[in-house]
Amino acid sequence: MRVPDLRAGAYFCTMAYKRKTWQDKLHNGIPWKVEVTDKKFADVPEGATMLIATPEIVEAYIRNIPAGTHTSLQQMRKDLAAEYNAQYSCPITSGIFLRIVAEAAYEEYVAGKSLKKIAPFWRMIDKKAPVAKKLTFGTDFIKEQRSKEGLSF
Repeated sequence: MRVPDLRAGAYFCTMAYKRKTWQDKLHNGIPWKVEVTDKKFADVPEGATMLIATPEIVEAYIRNIPAGTHTSLQQMRKDLAAEYNAQYSCPITSGIFLRIVAEAAYEEYVAGKSLKKIAPFWRMIDKKAPVAKKLTFGTDFIKEQRSKEGLSF
């Protein structure tokens, strides 16, 4: 139902907005693509090919990190760029997708899924990772899992 918003002279919707879950964000259905940059972007020079991955691609990458191994976001970006025939991976979306994978995996864990069945995101997130400060569940879980695998936080 639409009702007038007299303050703005426009209409607004009174229906409640259903917030997306982390699982919804993980499985968003948007395809990956490789684009040519038209200007310098972070560490990506003008004219370079840049992969814009998907959260599912990042999740698959994380699932292949062996136990007891730490992989950085920068290494993942290099590996994915090579795999998808690009020179670079997008630094912005890579960080966002890492967070989506971490939040979705933790959501699954809280819902009862075993650690062996969720993406082991703690193998990419340590105290230096910018995403660590943004996680809704904090860092105690990551510290605990990294410790179990012999990784420092």
